[in-house]
Amino acid sequence: MTDSIDTRRLEQLTEESDDLHSDASRITRAALEDFGQVREDVPAKSRRWWRPGLLGGAAAGAVLLGAGRAAAANGDDVMALQTAASLENLAVNVYTTAAGLEFIKNGNAVVKAFVEKTTAQHAAHAKAFNAAAVKAGGKEQTQPDPKYAAIVQQALPTIKGPADVVKLAITLEDVAAQTYTKNVSQVSDPALRQLFGSVAPVEAQHKAVLLAVQALLAANLADQIKLPPDAAALPAAAGSVGFPDAFYPTKDASPITEGAVK
Repeated sequence: MTDSIDTRRLEQLTEESDDLHSDASRITRAALEDFGQVREDVPAKSRRWWRPGLLGGAAAGAVLLGAGRAAAANGDDVMALQTAASLENLAVNVYTTAAGLEFIKNGNAVVKAFVEKTTAQHAAHAKAFNAAAVKAGGKEQTQPDPKYAAIVQQALPTIKGPADVVKLAITLEDVAAQTYTKNVSQVSDPALRQLFGSVAPVEAQHKAVLLAVQALLAANLADQIKLPPDAAALPAAAGSVGFPDAFYPTKDASPITEGAVK
């Protein structure tokens, strides 16, 4: 019996990344404009910077949400945005480094295009998070996430081929997606929830594409990383491996303080 394979998925995962990012960018711009307007509308004397311990997580969220658009960004919001920017900065660094590797630069055209496109998307995400951090009264985060920067530095000397690059990229995309998914319930302002909620699925989409590529590399089918792929040559995993979770997990999400500006 032959496994049923969705022959369109690898191609669609790559093409839809552009569409998803375009939608996310539109939502992100609207959220930033909304958030900026909110802060302009709130008198300086009424802005309160809630600190950890003053209100319990869920209770704080309920109180601030109930306060509506008049609620000002708090210190946790700023740190969450800075940590997000640090993860994006690291992703840009890693993908830029990957793009310069011989087996990426002069290798598979689809992988090369994915790396280039994804680099640009991560740069746009970093810009959005930093813009929101500044609007919230904080500083831009121009440095990479310290925890994962150390992991990347250890991993780079061991990279010998595309499979190693893909494995590292999956780790970074996954932690970003998990972090932003969790941030939706951690930040106080509705516009910031929308901002994190618009970027998280883009990172999850990146991971899905990479998981499909990883499955093909593991099956010694690097020649099938093409658009469109040869349906008869694809392993069943290529059509399903990109979606391992019914609900996106958050157990490995970075704490909001991890990449905050000190």
